[in-house]
Amino acid sequence: MSEHERDSTESWVLPERSRPPLLGELVERIDEALATARASEAAVMTVGAAALDAAEQARRAADLAQKASAAMNGATAASTGFRPERGDAAMDDFSARADRVAERLQRLQRLPLSV
Repeated sequence: MSEHERDSTESWVLPERSRPPLLGELVERIDEALATARASEAAVMTVGAAALDAAEQARRAADLAQKASAAMNGATAASTGFRPERGDAAMDDFSARADRVAERLQRLQRLPLSV
């Protein structure tokens, strides 16, 4: 085989854009991905806690509004002789929905986070 027929070393070298990343570059990418995941987890926990607090505040506000409505209905009923048979259905629906949202958020908070 003559010198011209043999492959040269340069014919086996990949162009730079086609080369796979070096181990050090992969480690840097992994570290960056972990840092991003940890920051995301912290943000989700903060937002989740705020959502749970908001749901709890909404539930308390609904309870207070329901009590105020009942007291007002009682005062109005006493002056007019009218006695309502049950509480305000819209307020009951609101309270029930607030309770369901709070329960859902609590279940979400207990889910394990995948890293």
